[in-house]
Amino acid sequence: MKYIRTFNESINRSDIDAICEKYNIKNYNINDDGSIDVDGNVDLYNKKLKALPLKFRNVSGNFKCSFNKLTSLKGSPQSICGDFDCSGNQLTSLEGTPQSIGGDFWCSSNQLTSLVGSPQRVGGNFNCSSNQLTTLEGAPQNVGGFFDCRDNKLTSLVGCPQSIGRDFYCSINKLTSLVGSPQNIGGNFNCSYNQLTSLEGAPKRVYGDFSCYNNNLKNIDYLPKYYKELLIGDNPIYKIVKLFTTYKGIGLIDDNREDKDLIMDFIDREIIQQNKLLVNRLVEYLDDIDKPKNREELIELLKNDYEIR
Repeated sequence: MKYIRTFNESINRSDIDAICEKYNIKNYNINDDGSIDVDGNVDLYNKKLKALPLKFRNVSGNFKCSFNKLTSLKGSPQSICGDFDCSGNQLTSLEGTPQSIGGDFWCSSNQLTSLVGSPQRVGGNFNCSSNQLTTLEGAPQNVGGFFDCRDNKLTSLVGCPQSIGRDFYCSINKLTSLVGSPQNIGGNFNCSYNQLTSLEGAPKRVYGDFSCYNNNLKNIDYLPKYYKELLIGDNPIYKIVKLFTTYKGIGLIDDNREDKDLIMDFIDREIIQQNKLLVNRLVEYLDDIDKPKNREELIELLKNDYEIR
């Protein structure tokens, strides 16, 4: 029997057949280099694997190798028409992943510090949450679905995709700026639970909700001109904003024309300048819109967050 050299070992065709039978891989073809093409899905979920058992070339369906003990993706398919899921492993690198994925790409819950090596075209969703990423350099620039990089150690969004078909999640990181974020979001944008003091760099248009609660925002400059609903609670600025909008729940500001006009007017009047609250301008503004009369109480409340001028 002639032996065929594969990615890390020599195995013959009968061995390949035995491995395919063991992992219920069907409709496959063995190539001359020992790799296999599969017409359908490959499911290696939770098999206690420390390495991929075969060298794959093309897979027409989904490829799932999640929740194993993989430290490398060596042997992964070169192309995937469906989803690729390698989440829940011990990966520190994405080297070896397919560069083109027709469906979703999931690499969440690993030990990644970089996205270098990730696929450059993803037709569906891209999920790299719950890793140790400090940068988004290497991420694909076009993602057809949502992009989820929450629960990492990001301090910047530079390198993130510039075209997002749906939602963008970057919450639970260490972001101090939104510079580098996509400028048009097809769904929701969530940058909550970071260390933001400004919305500079925020998207221009968000077709869903814009969520920025649990930061340290003292002004709402750079707020998108278009959004569905604004969630801004647990920020110093919310104490002011909630006075002149019709809001429901904690931190949720409704989508209506009057609210948005009031918010944009508040920004245009420059009532807050470099975290300094200009009292005369605030009082004049509240008079114009016929809002709360207990001005002294309000100013006292804001002294903890702003330098009063």
